[in-house]
Amino acid sequence: MSNQEAIKLPRTSESEELKKIRHTTSHVMAMAVQKLYPNAQVTIGPWTETGFYYDFDLPEPLAEKDLKAIKKEMIKIINKKLPVIREVVTREEAQKRIKDINEPYKLEILDSIKEDPITIYHLGDQWWDLCAGPHVETTAELNPKAIELETVAGAYWRGDANNKQLQRVYGTAWETPEQLAEYKRRKEEALKRDHRKLGKELGLFIFSDPVGPGLPLWTPKGTLIRSTLEDFLKQEQIKRGYLQVVSPHIGRVDLFKISGHWQNYKEDMFPMMADNAEEAEKEVGFVLKPMNCPFHIQIYKNELRSYRDLPMRLAEFGTVYRYEQSGELGGLTRVRGFTVDDSHLFVTPDQLESEFFSVVDLILSVFKSLQLKNFKARLSFRDPNSDKYIGGDEVWEKAQNAIRNAVKQLDMEYFEAEGEAAFYGPKLDFIFQDALEREWQLGTVQVDYNLPERFDLEYTAPDGSRQRPIMIHRAPFGSLERLIGILIEEYAGDFPLWLAPVQVRLMPVSDDFSGYAQEVCQKMLSLGIRAEVDNSGERLGKMIRNGEKQKIPVMAVVGASEVENNTLSIRTRASGDLGAIAVSEVIDKVKGAIESHGNF
Repeated sequence: MSNQEAIKLPRTSESEELKKIRHTTSHVMAMAVQKLYPNAQVTIGPWTETGFYYDFDLPEPLAEKDLKAIKKEMIKIINKKLPVIREVVTREEAQKRIKDINEPYKLEILDSIKEDPITIYHLGDQWWDLCAGPHVETTAELNPKAIELETVAGAYWRGDANNKQLQRVYGTAWETPEQLAEYKRRKEEALKRDHRKLGKELGLFIFSDPVGPGLPLWTPKGTLIRSTLEDFLKQEQIKRGYLQVVSPHIGRVDLFKISGHWQNYKEDMFPMMADNAEEAEKEVGFVLKPMNCPFHIQIYKNELRSYRDLPMRLAEFGTVYRYEQSGELGGLTRVRGFTVDDSHLFVTPDQLESEFFSVVDLILSVFKSLQLKNFKARLSFRDPNSDKYIGGDEVWEKAQNAIRNAVKQLDMEYFEAEGEAAFYGPKLDFIFQDALEREWQLGTVQVDYNLPERFDLEYTAPDGSRQRPIMIHRAPFGSLERLIGILIEEYAGDFPLWLAPVQVRLMPVSDDFSGYAQEVCQKMLSLGIRAEVDNSGERLGKMIRNGEKQKIPVMAVVGASEVENNTLSIRTRASGDLGAIAVSEVIDKVKGAIESHGNF
């Protein structure tokens, strides 16, 4: 299938029908499991971005081979054309029915439902579950040829490792078989691009059990990519007046109590470290930092600032730590320790708009250099019905309006998302869609009136009065780990020349020419080009194939003719075989391409 012929998969948010199909299919699957395994107890079974899943408590664990039998039973249920019936009952009636069928998990789910009345969905008169919907009207609307059960995994009840481990069955469901086939094709492509697979093949990073899950170790090649990205952004920030700072990895709990992290973000933080039980009880120990902002605030607060000092732009590649559940970890895109290209700007009210525009311009410039083109802006605002946010309505409205007005003046396409704000302020998030149409949050800008208030930040105004600055939190990359994981998959491991860990590989056709290759390599290294010599002793064809597998942007063959004429026979991934080129010209072209973020 060509790209022109590729079927565009509907997004769940764009297709209510797809949402109904997936939700109903999950119920059909649960009914099938309980028919095959009468002692199975069902827990939760939501639809997802690509399908659905259900968690079961089973006497014996399921295996992948069992999915075939479950699918066969599902087809029988679908072919019965059972009506999907919504019933509204009282909480007491729901409780009675659950006790009658002895399903304790459903009782816990019922207790977690705050609103009355309770809704139940039936598949004919044969099976039911607590559910808010939506569903199709009859199982006849499900196409068995557009459904597939994918895998079995373990999952803790309520996502808590202290609870019982359940069996989770994942599946996918679509409106047509053609959509299912396209989903499978993309899934196969995603496996080829998987940054965990490519990262291992290209020797960029590893995970180690003795170190712990979610804590990547960067190899020399992976570290080169990291440091290249860091150096690139640092230089861009220097041009824009940012000041580099460094803060520690731990801090007192009291610091995070003032910021509100301890009260509002504690579940995502690593446990407190205390010298003794008394300190632990009084919560006066230390914690690994989940964010850098309280530290930068202390640097600002170290002395009284004048309006002449503002805007003050403090920047740091700061490593932070989040206590993610082990089941939520995923390569580099979801880790427990990650580095944020963090910056906090302290501005006066009349500087807010221009500084916000400048931050957005920086983020767009970064995306352009990384060749990330397919993104949209999300205005992440608070949910007015939630109590997880700090600060009053007035400052929230002021901050949200500042972001909304800014994106309108920048003529950016955007959408608003309630409930996606940080607990201390609204955000402008850049949502990137990759080559497989998956969405990732990368750059972010946040306007914050709350933390300056909580930390009592001030500056001296022109009239001598003490005024409160506004904070802008921003991170063009977001998590450096997530960014690199996304870039590996977006480029399919084929990094542009300026980012490639090895930019030029010299290949002497025999040991007789190794000395010349080493001389050229050393010259390139001295000029900042990441070059190396292939000293494997393999035949030339094998060296070239190895270079292709490792996705080296520029390969230079060295033989008798090249030594005699002071040339290199160049082969690039971007343009193929370019023939013999003078060494000085090769160096100039490579340096020029690196500096312009282009190709050789």
